Amino acid sequence: MPEVKTVGLFLITAFAEIVGCYLPYLYLREGKSVWLLLPAALSLAAFAWLLSLHPTAAGRVYAAYGGVYIFMAILWLWAVDGIRPTTWDLVGSGVALLGMAIIMFAPRST
Repeated sequence: MPEVKTVGLFLITAFAEIVGCYLPYLYLREGKSVWLLLPAALSLAAFAWLLSLHPTAAGRVYAAYGGVYIFMAILWLWAVDGIRPTTWDLVGSGVALLGMAIIMFAPRST
C-alpha cells in the first residue's frame, strides 16, 4: 500500500505544480487577471511542500517525480487544453511512469 500512497502524493504534487505554472501563463499570455498570480504562488508553495513529504532521498524523489509530471501534463493537455493526446504522447507517458516505478519501487540494499 505504500506504493499507492507514493503515486497519489506524486499526482497531487504534479497537479499543484501545473496549476502554479498555468495560472501565470493565463495572466502573461492570455491577458487574464493579475490576481491569478496569488493562487499560482500558493499552488507552487504547496508543490514544494508536497515534495518534502516523501520519505526517501530528495534526489530520488525529484527524478521519479518527473515521470509523474509528464503523465499529468499529458492529462492536462487533454482535459484543459482540449487536445487529444497522440499515441506517442501516451507511449512516452507510459515510459516515464515506468521509469518512476523503477526509481521509486526497485529493491534497495540500503
